[in-house]
Amino acid sequence: MANIKQQKKRIGQDRRRRLRNMDVKSRMRTFIKRAMTALNAGDKATAGVAVPEAVTAIDRAVAKGVIHRNAGARKKSSLVTRINALQ
Repeated sequence: MANIKQQKKRIGQDRRRRLRNMDVKSRMRTFIKRAMTALNAGDKATAGVAVPEAVTAIDRAVAKGVIHRNAGARKKSSLVTRINALQ
């Protein structure tokens, strides 16, 4: 355990950030999974709703610094390519 006051504060900050990052990343993964399930099933209507939600979740994760912007772009590109192929 840290003895320095600032280091104790830093530990608390790191914990709060880690929990926030886990929440944002989990939410993003859930939306991506919903979109991929709809795309794999070939359900255009559900995919049409799920993919934009997933893209929004990815953008939020990138904006909060949870994932790198190139990783976000790669994930979005993958989803958009799949939905375009479906239509």
